[in-house]
Amino acid sequence: MGVAGCGKSSLGAAVAAAEGLPLIEGDDFHSAASRDKMSRGVPLTDDDRAQWLEILGGQLAAHPQGVVLTCSALKRAYRERLRAAAPGLRFVFLEISRADAQRRVAGRGSHFFSASLVDSQFATLESPVGEPGVLPVDALEALDPLQRRVGAWLHPEKNQ
Repeated sequence: MGVAGCGKSSLGAAVAAAEGLPLIEGDDFHSAASRDKMSRGVPLTDDDRAQWLEILGGQLAAHPQGVVLTCSALKRAYRERLRAAAPGLRFVFLEISRADAQRRVAGRGSHFFSASLVDSQFATLESPVGEPGVLPVDALEALDPLQRRVGAWLHPEKNQ
């Protein structure tokens, strides 16, 4: 989880592959109207995100054996909705500066998310640091060490 450009898709794919779990890309479940808004640089509202979070919660509940979901989950209320759908759900929070996120999003090319929305993502973000089941990581760390750290956090019994 984290703001646009933090590396959710890259880390999610690496963790899913390492853990042998399905990957669900949260962006794939945005409505056409939400995608249109974001492509025009219009931030989503809580109402825009409500159906999206309901769908993602359903995806989590449909995979009781485990799944990796990439999702911004910017507000605590959004994370609580997802936790309600999948008790024991954990979040890896990819921390990144506004400037680095802006640079990454601007370099994406054809992605539907407008780079002008990075500021709104930071304005909406309620840091999950300190919430139970959250691992904060540096989004600028190389992918392989990040994936290994997440794996060690998911399986502490293997590290004893």
